[in-house]
Amino acid sequence: MVLKKITELTSFLKSSRNIVIVGHQNPDGDAVGATLSLQHYFIKKKHKATVVLPNDYPDFLQWLPKSGRLYFFDKQNSQSKKALVESDIVFLLDFNALHRVGADMQNTLETYPNDFALIDHHQQPEEFTYMYSDTSMSSTCQMVYNFIEMMGDVDLIDKDLATCLYTGIMTDTGSFRFRSTTSTTHRIIANLIDKGAENDKIHSNIYDSNSCGRLLLLGQALRNLQVLFEYKTAFITLTDQEKKQFNFEKGDTEGFVNYALSVKGIVFAAIFIEDQEQKIIKISFRSKGKFSVNKFARKYFDGGGHDNAAGGKSTVSMEETLIKFKALLPKYQKELENSYEA
Repeated sequence: MVLKKITELTSFLKSSRNIVIVGHQNPDGDAVGATLSLQHYFIKKKHKATVVLPNDYPDFLQWLPKSGRLYFFDKQNSQSKKALVESDIVFLLDFNALHRVGADMQNTLETYPNDFALIDHHQQPEEFTYMYSDTSMSSTCQMVYNFIEMMGDVDLIDKDLATCLYTGIMTDTGSFRFRSTTSTTHRIIANLIDKGAENDKIHSNIYDSNSCGRLLLLGQALRNLQVLFEYKTAFITLTDQEKKQFNFEKGDTEGFVNYALSVKGIVFAAIFIEDQEQKIIKISFRSKGKFSVNKFARKYFDGGGHDNAAGGKSTVSMEETLIKFKALLPKYQKELENSYEA
């Protein structure tokens, strides 16, 4: 764990400040939950707080309670830049390096004259003025809860704030099944329920609102599943044409990679998704046991994340990307064979 100048940050926040809160590109449940919950908290503390996200988030998160201004950098560029220029500090949530916000927003943030405060649980973070970094945490939302606790303000958590925090913790822990889910995580979740988070409604809003197109796209993804038992590896592919066929919307492929990981005997899974607009293949990696997909993604696919969940990208075609991926597996055969922990 890294705690850098948190005492100084606490002192800085004793006065009313103009704060911008930033999440990563293609924000997921943890990024959205963390940014919105911190905004709720700062507004309660009489700060001016604005959330600026690189782009919009999926429909299944749109119901989350909002408390103030929220801008998307790609669509509300001038408003986003104005909010940044006028701010006293920028909080960076659920990402560890500025490139995770996309090139255009990264360029803007790199010219920002004031301080950054990082709250994040990903490995190998860049250095910022204020830092709360802990790779052992289940989620950034759990860290936001801890941050509020550090400030002595747990009593300020109300139903809306608890709902945002619960959502981020639930989604980033795979509904509390990943190894990062500790007894402390469950105690925090219990407190959030006591504060008003309706666990059944939150779960239903996230997981029980599938469009017909998403389910048909999942069917296509499963038809594309390839299993390489000799390497304890399975992967899924989806082309742009297949996405268009089933009316793809942002967030529709969330969780698809876990189906590959669920195959009996598999410890390493990936999904390769073509994105012609960005001219890349988006990749998500998952693993069981000791095999680090964070190291694998960093070394070969310009990515990173956690030991058992990471992302990456490829700038060549789907065919070339798969050739590269499959050619790497023999190098890791022994490591994959010894990775699984029952």
